[in-house]
Amino acid sequence: MKIDLTTLTITKAHTHLLNKDFSVRELCDAYLAEIKKRDGTIHAFLEIFPQADLDEQIATAQALIDSGTKSLLAGIPIAMKDNILIKGKHASASSKILENYTATYDSTVASRLKNAGAIFIGRTNMDEFAMGSSTETSAYGVTRNPHDESRVPGGSSGGSAASVAMNGALVAMGSDTAGSVRQPASFCGLVGLKTTYGSVSRHGLIAMASSLDQIGPITKTVADAEILFNIIKGQDIFDSTTIPDATFEKMSILSAKKPVIGIPRHLVETEGLDPVVRANFDESVQKLIALGYEVQDIELPHVKYSLPTYYILMPGEVSSNLARFDGVKFGLLKEGDNLLDDYKKTRGQGFGREVRRRILVGTYVLSTGYYDAFYNKAQKARALITDDFIKAFKKVDVIITPTTPTPAFKIGEKISDPIQMYLADIFTVPANIARIPALTVPSGFADVDGKKLPLGLQFMAGECCENILFAVGKDFLGE
Repeated sequence: MKIDLTTLTITKAHTHLLNKDFSVRELCDAYLAEIKKRDGTIHAFLEIFPQADLDEQIATAQALIDSGTKSLLAGIPIAMKDNILIKGKHASASSKILENYTATYDSTVASRLKNAGAIFIGRTNMDEFAMGSSTETSAYGVTRNPHDESRVPGGSSGGSAASVAMNGALVAMGSDTAGSVRQPASFCGLVGLKTTYGSVSRHGLIAMASSLDQIGPITKTVADAEILFNIIKGQDIFDSTTIPDATFEKMSILSAKKPVIGIPRHLVETEGLDPVVRANFDESVQKLIALGYEVQDIELPHVKYSLPTYYILMPGEVSSNLARFDGVKFGLLKEGDNLLDDYKKTRGQGFGREVRRRILVGTYVLSTGYYDAFYNKAQKARALITDDFIKAFKKVDVIITPTTPTPAFKIGEKISDPIQMYLADIFTVPANIARIPALTVPSGFADVDGKKLPLGLQFMAGECCENILFAVGKDFLGE
């Protein structure tokens, strides 16, 4: 049968594979054909894995299918962000400093996907070390939005989002530190899940900001995001921040009554929100009301400080995490006259401009005399923001906002203005600060310059309440 990649989901593909409508190889070849046709322009992938490796994965997955496996992921092609380790594969975090680094072990997420029979088709482009909102800071070139190739796909997981939007993979994995799964998913008309902090292991994720990073899926449907989440979540002995399974299950009990929706009007009415996005958000609210949801206005008094809080905490953690990349043990080495000169040359040539900027800011806010004034104060602000959400979720079950303040912007439009670029995360960063889950779903389109640019609606829920997000998201999309 002819494989229609535009409407394929994990469950549909699994059924077709079990029914022998097509084989795992035919499914993979269909995606590879799309990559060959479109990725020369889109540049979603940094690498398609060698044919011999794909052959081995395909044979393993086909054997699972032939045995009648119940694993929905058996034979499903997945694109992996370039900062999630797969043993024996390059993982550069789109940086020159790790250009030739080969992973010596599997990340926990990769291991769990492998065990489920998934096929890793390739690694995707991203902002360098996940620092960016447009995939323009990659050391290996810009990724383009499949809906309008003159525009960005979002970031930092832009390659992962573009790979799914152009039908180069059925689903993809990304990482989210301030919106890096949700924002590109929104720009590319997809579903993106930022998971509860600690619900998914960070073992084998190249760290950016350890108290904020989370791995999450990018898919075409909420049901697919739920399937992936249920496979990758769970406690891990290699990540002490993961939530014990019993605790997670206890916290995630779903109420029988329909969730109550909260709207932080003061945040939604922020300056800089595109009128088209605002109109789409209002339409989405009316749709939820028509579906029978109770909607309430809520207050999150300190959430307006989320972005400045993030841009103190994150650079501090970046400064600490990236100190390991000095050319001594792995990665790029540029030799100088002495050890200090080695460090200077290696980091100066290996790190890009945005990465160097954040390392410098982070080193400053952690330095003697400024730590209390900046980093400690930001930690206190984080506690206030988190408390705002805790109080809000005693009144409502889900909080909604637009996912992004604008549709996808032009390539080059904001890259020289860091503040404007940072503001792209204004709606997504609070969930990372508060460590709560958030889901973006497609909510419509904006007609811009003759192109239909996707828009997204973001749902946020309390810790470990991904199941509420899945239920509301599926209801909103009519899945």
